[in-house]
Amino acid sequence: MSDSLSNNKPKSSNRPQVRKTSSNDAFDAHLAETIGSVDNAPTLGMTHANLTIDGYSRAAVQSYWRIAELKIGFDLGAQPWDFMALPRYFISHAHLDHIAALPSYVARRRMMKMDKPTIYMPGCAVSSVDAMLKCVSRLDRGRLPCDLVPLEANQEVELSRELVVTTHATKHSIPSLGFIVWDRRRKLKPEYSLLSGDQIRDIKLAGTDVTYEVRVPLVAYTGDTAPEGLDANPDFYRAKILITEMTFVAPDHRKEKIHKHGHTHLDDIVARRNDFQNEVVICGHFSTRYNDSQIRRWVDKALPDRLDGKLHLWI
Repeated sequence: MSDSLSNNKPKSSNRPQVRKTSSNDAFDAHLAETIGSVDNAPTLGMTHANLTIDGYSRAAVQSYWRIAELKIGFDLGAQPWDFMALPRYFISHAHLDHIAALPSYVARRRMMKMDKPTIYMPGCAVSSVDAMLKCVSRLDRGRLPCDLVPLEANQEVELSRELVVTTHATKHSIPSLGFIVWDRRRKLKPEYSLLSGDQIRDIKLAGTDVTYEVRVPLVAYTGDTAPEGLDANPDFYRAKILITEMTFVAPDHRKEKIHKHGHTHLDDIVARRNDFQNEVVICGHFSTRYNDSQIRRWVDKALPDRLDGKLHLWI
């Protein structure tokens, strides 16, 4: 496993390219350079399995994540300037620290003459978010063009022939969803593996499907959730990269109250340590009651091996 955690921005080669909006190549080059040169929100970053994960998450402050190579973002508590090139976001729930920057994201893309973005979110939040955008539009006296797509649990969103996102109910204080990004491929059925190419072609021409679908969970994102949200969705534990929360870490914080409000405690992660089949587990969304050294101290006391090196603390 090759990965690194850094508080530096990913190198420019890992950032999604800005869509060209002008025939003037010099202008396009300047636009791309400008997007990468403004640092308006903190980010941490790491790479694993040819994927770059960066963003930031702190409870009641702001949460936002990007998977650059997949051109996908999760939550919009803030909107780093160079995340603007993402054409789509998946919103886990409508708490302010997860959606506050949604109007800025839409407005900035319009200002830079980019295509309107697509924003997926729990269906119950769409009408209120639409009203919010209309209110901001009146205040700003500018259009905020975007597609708001309502989602429920157990749906699929096709991003391309190879990529599909599934939705999963999580457990929070308001309706919330988690997401898994899958790599989807077709493989030859075993019963045809010894046939020649011509024979396989003839079978296909006769109308028989000679392939089957194989899916690999690449990235799972839970948003805010009590541990019940993990347990109800076993595929979260199978994704190569799991991004989840560990809002509370202090031993004396009451877990029944934490769970009631839809959050996870360090002890919940410890209790499930054998369930994490992931290659990387990223935990963030720590309470502002703790400083970074406290978080590390309590985690290292409870999990001195950091889940056999899988666990990365987003601090």
